[in-house]
Amino acid sequence: MIRNTNDGTRSEPYLRTDINYGNVANLPAYSSGPKGDARALHEGVKAAGYVGLQGGDAALCREFGLKVSGGGRVNAPAEAEEQARHGREQGWDCLTLHVGWGHESDLEMDQLVGAILEASAKHDLPLYIETHRATITQDTWRTVQMVGRHPEVRFNGDFSHWYTGLEMRYGDINAKFDFLSPVFERTRFMHGRIGNPGCIQVGIGAGHGLPYVDHFREMWTRSFAGFLRSARPGDYFCFAPELLHPQIYYARVFPGADGQEREESDRWAQAQVLTRIARECFAQAQQRLRAGK
Repeated sequence: MIRNTNDGTRSEPYLRTDINYGNVANLPAYSSGPKGDARALHEGVKAAGYVGLQGGDAALCREFGLKVSGGGRVNAPAEAEEQARHGREQGWDCLTLHVGWGHESDLEMDQLVGAILEASAKHDLPLYIETHRATITQDTWRTVQMVGRHPEVRFNGDFSHWYTGLEMRYGDINAKFDFLSPVFERTRFMHGRIGNPGCIQVGIGAGHGLPYVDHFREMWTRSFAGFLRSARPGDYFCFAPELLHPQIYYARVFPGADGQEREESDRWAQAQVLTRIARECFAQAQQRLRAGK
């Protein structure tokens, strides 16, 4: 599988803290995030200290010294080649992919995954299959079985779709985490989103004292540890918060005292909280490995 490596300036495997363009665009007026045209948004992302922008304009990213990655969808095997070629032409570091609609047979699933792996190798470009509802990875059992057939596969972890959609907190959640180890070990990109048992995207405040936040911390830490176990000098794990706007039914809105609907949180500020948590989890993963865990 193609590796995510930097430009040679970093000697140790590291966490690359990006943000998804969807987390920046369509921010309401009361958000603390950047406003204005695409240039202003790119400049604001750079000023906030993010390293890259998934879905950003390649030319503006180069101008502001930002890394850039992309995303797409693969519903048929031939589309994997198209996505990889397009990503190379755009100068993206990698792509995250929604794959299929979730109704595919195991054979169809394997054909899609095989085509993605082949396209990734052909174009020397990491293609990460996203863990997402309404795709081939919507079911944890089938996803783990697929890893057994394609151990070279790598993932973009958007674990809120599993945590909420499959009600992971019910039952022995640590046993579920252990079962998902093959996925965590192969995750190399992450859409930093946290859900609770009822909603895929929720505000978490400062991120303290919430049991579901602790569950995500554990999933993220296990994913980072899996990366570090096999990483070589210069390899990186890309963490990109993707908190999306209410027009596509992600951010929840509630009426204020004036009767006007407002998002439950400032998605820009929440992305910074998620990035802080990711850094803490990465450090925890490093500690676990030093302790031989």
